[in-house]
Amino acid sequence: MKKTVPSWAVVATAVTVLGLSLAGSAAAQIKVGITLSTTGPAASLGIPEKNTVTLFPKEIAGQQVEYIVLDDASDPTTASKNVRRFVDEGKVDVIIGSTISPNSLAMIDAAADTGTPMISIAGASRIVEPMDAKRKWVFKTPQHDSLMAEGIIEHFTGAGGKALAVIAQSDAYGEGWLAELQKFAAARDVKIVALERYNRADTSVTAQALKVMSAKPDAVAVVGAGTPAALPQKTLRERGYSGSIYQTHGVANNDFLRVGGKDVEGTILPAGPVLVAAQLPVSEIKTVAMDYVQRYEEAFGKDTVTTFGAHAWDAMLLLRNAVPGALAKAAPGTPEFRTALRDALEGTKDLTVSHGIMTMTPDDHNGMDARSRVMVTIEKGRWALIPESKAQ
Repeated sequence: MKKTVPSWAVVATAVTVLGLSLAGSAAAQIKVGITLSTTGPAASLGIPEKNTVTLFPKEIAGQQVEYIVLDDASDPTTASKNVRRFVDEGKVDVIIGSTISPNSLAMIDAAADTGTPMISIAGASRIVEPMDAKRKWVFKTPQHDSLMAEGIIEHFTGAGGKALAVIAQSDAYGEGWLAELQKFAAARDVKIVALERYNRADTSVTAQALKVMSAKPDAVAVVGAGTPAALPQKTLRERGYSGSIYQTHGVANNDFLRVGGKDVEGTILPAGPVLVAAQLPVSEIKTVAMDYVQRYEEAFGKDTVTTFGAHAWDAMLLLRNAVPGALAKAAPGTPEFRTALRDALEGTKDLTVSHGIMTMTPDDHNGMDARSRVMVTIEKGRWALIPESKAQ
């Protein structure tokens, strides 16, 4: 049952969920356009992000903030159109979103062409790499897939693994992850003995699972996001595969546990510290992560928090940290403010967020290191920290 948000929680009352028009929202000194995948295949990721937006502060550095929220239905074209609406009709100062990598990649041109800073809450490294004239306007809160892929290969080789099979989504998320897995596998003398692909909307991956099993790998890595990533793993288990299965941080929510059921028991994956915040050793990261967990669960119920909602929370923390510096240079609603805000985001140093610590540079618009990664498993239907893995 949903609970009433407590008085101590910082709650954004100026959230506008758009229907037919942007014109009905009240004026605000700082406008934030937010596009999320609250319907479609990525809805299990986007819904907790939308919930998190209701916890955003209604005021930053003494300025009122308006959050304009649109659903992009997990569709890249819609996400790009939403950005155009934000900048053309909403006159926003900054954009947050989208939920998934293909959508975020589709948004870059519109954000950069209009000189509007964008904070993506999707995973692919290529959203902010390689740095160029367009990506200078784009920042990203989720850990790079390179950081997480390294965690998988390290764990795999640490367990004596030599032959790895991969089943990956056929989209930007899957392709980005594949490139990183192949890079780290080559560096550790790991052979990828089978490589199969599937689509988010697929209802069967039996052929791919059988091909992977025939290669007799030491383990299988499933590269996918949200509940669609449960299908390859369930198929492998139903067909009798008993080896280790790795997933990416794209599945770190309770809907994956629900859909996967007993077939995802024992899964190993890299994740942000917030997923197992209560199990972490005492640290500044744990403090910030637990603050978000407590706020979210007080509002939406026990055990409802996800890493995806936390990526949205971290986007807010990043923005809140940057706004004072931008306000010192220009007024909201102007091109000068948007430029100053971009510069302030790029100047972020040692900012502790729920997923780790962020330090941006002109060439690094994610700014996270190994402190932002833990290795977890699934035990009795719950996330469990692998003991040797800990955020500092």
